[in-house]
Amino acid sequence: MELLKVSNLTKIYPKHKVAAIDNMDLSIDKGEIFGLVGESGCGKSTLAKSILRLTDVQRGSILYKGDDLLKAAARKMQGIRKEIQIIFQDPYLSLDPRVKIGSALEEVFLIHYNYPGPKRRKKAAELLDMVGLGKSYFNRLPSELSGGEKQRVGIARALATGPEFIICDEPVSSLDISIQAQILNLLMDLQEQKALTYLFISHDLGVVASICDRVAVMQSGRIVEIGLCEEVFRNPQHSYTKKLLDSISLT
Repeated sequence: MELLKVSNLTKIYPKHKVAAIDNMDLSIDKGEIFGLVGESGCGKSTLAKSILRLTDVQRGSILYKGDDLLKAAARKMQGIRKEIQIIFQDPYLSLDPRVKIGSALEEVFLIHYNYPGPKRRKKAAELLDMVGLGKSYFNRLPSELSGGEKQRVGIARALATGPEFIICDEPVSSLDISIQAQILNLLMDLQEQKALTYLFISHDLGVVASICDRVAVMQSGRIVEIGLCEEVFRNPQHSYTKKLLDSISLT
């Protein structure tokens, strides 16, 4: 079943007169991990911001469960934003260095649900367990956590509102290789347990090949190739996809 459908989406930065997204079409099915790959600056993160309504676009539509996000009223978007969350590349930037981890997670339940203190603490502790950290992290500051631990907190915050669709924007690119594997395994486990849908954005084709069902290859704001990961990586049709694959070794 189709969960998200992007049609004729165009985002132009007037100052530079460059199309960050150029007449894009793509659809993501419920329960799949959909990869979006391309070199830095090709428009991947602009698409993520457009879906979240963090940037304006010139034309097109973004349908989520049939509702056009670009036309949704503010009240409607408040509800939709609980269902669509994002995991950032650098989790430290989304954490206040002065706020302890437990309090940062509790804040989500205060803002969105106005839960009383005991219930907020219980929910926050459950999230820490869910991402493999545990209650010992509740009173720690972000500076006391490793990069992988901070990213687990970022994942916990994304899960707090019970989303169906999560945008993973380069979620492991800032981590060591050994830690990348742990975070990818966690994301796959959570996706299966909670029937989540991911838009997995990355410039690393090896990572995408290991986690995604389908993949779209993006170049200069356009989708130049799209299909099942195995088929695209085994038999690329576009010269740009071939160039990306030639730069890495997929095993």
